[in-house]
Amino acid sequence: MTAIGILYPGHSAEDDYPRIEQLLGSDIRLPLVHTDIGEDAHRVDALLEMGSADRLAAGVEELRLAGAEAVVWACTSGSFVYGWDGAHEQVRKLALSAGLPASSTSFAFAHAVRELGVKRVAVAATYPEDVAGLFSDFLKAAGADVLSVRGSGIITAAEVGTWQWPEVLEMARAGDHPDAEAVLLPDTALHTAAYVRDLETELCKPVLTANQVTTWEALRLADRRVNAPELGRLFTREPVVQMPG
Repeated sequence: MTAIGILYPGHSAEDDYPRIEQLLGSDIRLPLVHTDIGEDAHRVDALLEMGSADRLAAGVEELRLAGAEAVVWACTSGSFVYGWDGAHEQVRKLALSAGLPASSTSFAFAHAVRELGVKRVAVAATYPEDVAGLFSDFLKAAGADVLSVRGSGIITAAEVGTWQWPEVLEMARAGDHPDAEAVLLPDTALHTAAYVRDLETELCKPVLTANQVTTWEALRLADRRVNAPELGRLFTREPVVQMPG
């Protein structure tokens, strides 16, 4: 049994994680602890406070008690808003307070892009344009070539959490770029676990979503590889091991 801790801000799309657990179909648990988000706003000052070291540290003891082998701060905007160096410092403090390997969703995106072997990406974000631009800056610092960035102007995670397939598909299509090798949807408040494979079918390219890459990053920290085609091409990078008949 492998348990990987998820620190999740507030209550929006956390039910993606039990769904992902089922899709992984193996001996993997994703214990989740909610962090206090303060003000629910995709605004730089609120995001900086949401991702503060004290707020993150408050949840790590519960994850340790759940047997977590690693922990991921499951918030994209609450990590990239610190910039490349600041996000590294945020993860360093989280690892120290948890006594475990740690990462965040922003780094999960950077590592997942590298894992897919792509360079040119498009961003389809729920955020206001200025916040979406900060995510683009983070990706560029990670070495990605960001061809286009589209924000949707949504201020609260609560509103994002109400979106279903029609809204998610519309945003992904609008944010795609014909030359992009992958499309990134960076918000853990957005329900996407049930949609990744359908999005890839619609767009004819890999799609990376926040809760999907967070889980993949957590498994990477625990040195686990799982083939789960329902979670998109990111989870089909390793060949399926055929058991002898």
